Amino acid sequence: MVGEDGKTTEWKSQALRAYQRRTQAAEALIASAYLSGTNTRRVRRALAAVFAKGVGKDIVSRTWRKVKGDWDGWNARSLTEEPIIRLILDGTVVRVRLDKNATSISLLVALGVRQDGQKVLLAVKNMGGESEAAWRALLDDLVKRGLKTPELVIVDGGSGLDAALAALWSDVAVQRCTVHKHRNLLAHAPERLHEELSNDYKDMIYAETAKEVETRRKAFLRKWRLKCPAVANSLEEAGDRLFTFTRFPQSQWKSIRTSNAIERLHEEFKRRIKTQTVLPAAETAAMLFWALMASGQITLRKVDGWKTLPEKLSDQVIDLAA
Repeated sequence: MVGEDGKTTEWKSQALRAYQRRTQAAEALIASAYLSGTNTRRVRRALAAVFAKGVGKDIVSRTWRKVKGDWDGWNARSLTEEPIIRLILDGTVVRVRLDKNATSISLLVALGVRQDGQKVLLAVKNMGGESEAAWRALLDDLVKRGLKTPELVIVDGGSGLDAALAALWSDVAVQRCTVHKHRNLLAHAPERLHEELSNDYKDMIYAETAKEVETRRKAFLRKWRLKCPAVANSLEEAGDRLFTFTRFPQSQWKSIRTSNAIERLHEEFKRRIKTQTVLPAAETAAMLFWALMASGQITLRKVDGWKTLPEKLSDQVIDLAA
């Protein structure tokens, strides 16, 4: 038979377990709310409706401190042991609250590809735009933390990023995103020509061999110089960096041709925050992007053709003569 002391001890144990379960549930909801872009005031208000006794400031603050601490630790981690052989770089614009005003900022994102083909998020930073200085700040930080010079960098074609790469790694192979260039070409043509232009462009970019790509590029230029010179000029502007993928094994072409790996992350990120027309702070935007990965809500797989990654880059480049 349990005495009074035993009953008291059991009651205290049950109360402690109930408190721990309540705390854990609250922390999970707080973290989830923050990952969705909700601010502290809304977190407490929302949790008050879930937990009859409400949630104290200490739980909210402790959970936020842990999220913030993990974020700071991730940003400072060493990259010396990361076997990164490729970088995929791209930016996206988000609206945040800055000095009490809604302001557009750029999130600059760097994905790495390891020797085994696994993609990994390396950096995400808030910047005022995609200038050379902004991209150089991100790249310099990666190098400072031990990132080795990659074999290939996949970019969107922005002038700021191009200049930053040229200053830092002038000899590194660069692939210009073929999807971004497609958009550029369409911008130079009247709408009535868009379908025809897209078909010609895709026939060239998705040809099965490097020789076919080269042949179709020449045909594309001959045709569009007559039909719409601005389109031909825009294609020539990209140079051979639009076709760097042809120097790699064909099994890798799909993963090299575009920066779609980051584009998909941008889309998922914006889908998660669509109810928040303006995020509460600039740092929150970068943290939310990182947290979607850190929490496992978004996962990254290996690049297509990863088994052929050890093969050497060919010296053969596309003949730009038209």
